[in-house]
Amino acid sequence: MTEHSPPAGRSEGARGSSGVPLGAWLAQLPDEQLIRLLELRPDLTQPPPGTIAALAARATSRQSVKAATDELDFLRLAVLDALLVLHADTTAVPVAKLIELIGTRVPAEATHAAVDDLRARALVWGDDPIRVTAEAASGLPWYPGQAVVETVDTDPADLVARLQEVDGPQRELLDRLLEGSPVGRTRDAAPGTPPDRPVQRLLAAGLLRQVDTDTVILPRLVGQALRGEVAGPIELVEPDPTVSSAKAADVDAVAAGAAIDLLRETDLLLETLSANPVPELRSGGLGIRDVKRLTKSTGIDDARLGLILEVAAAAGLIAAGMPDPDPGDGSGPYWAPTVAADRFIESPAAARWHLLASTWLDLPGRPGLIGHRGPDGKPYAALSDSLYSTAAPLDRALLLDVLADLPPGSGVDAASASRAMIWRRPRWLVRLQPEPVGGLLTEAHAVGLLGRGALATPARRILAGDPVEDVVAAMSKVLPAPIDHFLLQADLTVIVPGPLERELAERLAAVATVESAGAAMVYRISEATIRRALDTGKTASELHSFFERHSRTPVPQGLTYLIDDVARRHGQLRVGMASSFVRCEDAALLAQAVVAPATEPLEMRLLAPTVAVSQAPIGDVLTALRTAGFAPAAEDASGTIVDLRSRGARVPALGRRRVFRPAPTPTPQTLSAIVAVLRRVAAAPTGNMRLDPGVAITQLQEAAKRQASVVIGYVDPAGVATQRVVAPVNVRGGQLTAYDPASGRVREFAIHRVTSVVSADAD
Repeated sequence: MTEHSPPAGRSEGARGSSGVPLGAWLAQLPDEQLIRLLELRPDLTQPPPGTIAALAARATSRQSVKAATDELDFLRLAVLDALLVLHADTTAVPVAKLIELIGTRVPAEATHAAVDDLRARALVWGDDPIRVTAEAASGLPWYPGQAVVETVDTDPADLVARLQEVDGPQRELLDRLLEGSPVGRTRDAAPGTPPDRPVQRLLAAGLLRQVDTDTVILPRLVGQALRGEVAGPIELVEPDPTVSSAKAADVDAVAAGAAIDLLRETDLLLETLSANPVPELRSGGLGIRDVKRLTKSTGIDDARLGLILEVAAAAGLIAAGMPDPDPGDGSGPYWAPTVAADRFIESPAAARWHLLASTWLDLPGRPGLIGHRGPDGKPYAALSDSLYSTAAPLDRALLLDVLADLPPGSGVDAASASRAMIWRRPRWLVRLQPEPVGGLLTEAHAVGLLGRGALATPARRILAGDPVEDVVAAMSKVLPAPIDHFLLQADLTVIVPGPLERELAERLAAVATVESAGAAMVYRISEATIRRALDTGKTASELHSFFERHSRTPVPQGLTYLIDDVARRHGQLRVGMASSFVRCEDAALLAQAVVAPATEPLEMRLLAPTVAVSQAPIGDVLTALRTAGFAPAAEDASGTIVDLRSRGARVPALGRRRVFRPAPTPTPQTLSAIVAVLRRVAAAPTGNMRLDPGVAITQLQEAAKRQASVVIGYVDPAGVATQRVVAPVNVRGGQLTAYDPASGRVREFAIHRVTSVVSADAD
């Protein structure tokens, strides 16, 4: 059997054997419809077309048609498919004939609406009858006819079962059609062929479709089953992905709980990297062992940690660079918090959530790939460029758009969301399979945008484009109010039944360590944590007062004794700067400290019975004395206890990470100016608007003076005429110096090649 390639698109895309040419049809459109066309297909504006004919030619080019069909749903692609079956690429076809072919699979009103949308995109033109661009076949993710001609009552499970029964020759034939064109020519398709031939057996099993006596085609659903993809889309009516229903308040509560966990774990990550910056790999990102160490020290599982790392980096909270203070081992750069992390930590919870959630929406990468192996067999590293994907933000936006169109509280799962997303974007089918969509749902839950598979109210505000302050206010309403108390237990644990007020959380963290995290956090108080609080200048009476004021349960007697015991021993030795000095009212205790083995490297010597000095830094002296079993305290020149704890490492400047920059969208003023120039060019007797150079200089100088953008017609040295939106800077020596937004830089244009100058603000 020989494969048969689909017919190539005709170069006459703007004109066929009958009907109005596309260029003539575009010229008859009102300005607002031309502007709408350029809005729907912004690639047609880069660079601006010089004439209507040039616009028509570009609109029918294969590259532009593919870009235009990328955002079409299954119904609109099926209408294109039907028009190609009816040969509307060469002959105008009545709309009634199109509706007859589609039949009752979708209401006629929906077909008319789809045709109107395709007409607005210039993929279809004419009122009735209509034409379709010849390159429409290149924009279909299937062979023409596979959406409207093939039957749609095939059970995907039954299809998979039938495929498992094929023998070697049949499978070889199917694989050949799968890898190349789905259409093949064979004499075995003719009537009278023995039924035991592979082609006949596949036709009988419904795994091939006969086109004519010499041609067969691999059905679309069979090809998808062979590739291991989910079946579909099948129906021309959009599927409802709802699989569960919950109260909107319950959804918001679950999402708020996820937001609290996200903020807590982000704080924990920042604190960990602040204390111990992680070296960056030479190839970029973090090594597997470093991620494992972070997982162990933070208690965050691998997948969730990868997500938080990526979001924190994209939000500018962590970056690779040389931290201050320098780790001092001569290597680098390191991943550490940036100076922006301090502002983030001090911000209100709802504002911090908004930053992380909106960052995830635009994240140009796929955190779910971390740890998995790529095509080269190497695992994807966290924070590396190997995770970069310009399609990732588009997939997230599509998922949330699907959810936003559902009633509040309507939840989805991976399978139903995948089906709905593929229906809306059939050309994205490969990356919208249930497994990757399930990963997107998991991430959306983790960042607090979803709850129970449904979109939360604050997320709806983000998608609606509400101002930041309104989104933050919406999240503030669903977040539980911070509490001002905790519960002390007899075993010296502290139960925190909700999010603490910021100041209270910081004070508790200074005297206790987190033992377990979750909806109700558990802290542990120990001798070390009390000593740590005393090191910061707190007194025993302040600690007693703190626990009595904020504990809803009685303060355990054991805690009272522990605080008093540690405080009695704390600070008997005082370390100051001489290089360092140690003083103590108890001469025997100081003498014991001087001769302790752990302090021998300090080379301390007594100046007086109660004062000793050392050339070692004060930090080293404190560490050595604590190692020897003492409880020293640092003091300043006035004798006041000071907190010498490290404030943590910070990277002063953001590292260089790849960011996703979508193509710029032309402004309404620019689109209006482009259409105005097209009209003037068409109205000119000679078909162009070549200016006298003196007039061009005057107009460009005036635009530079007003700092106004203009649309210039320009003929390059190769003789190609284009239009360019530029912002003139100055005109000197026959050269225009102007900023070109399309290239993002300042360029020079020869005045004698400028054929027209029109204000970019022209109506």
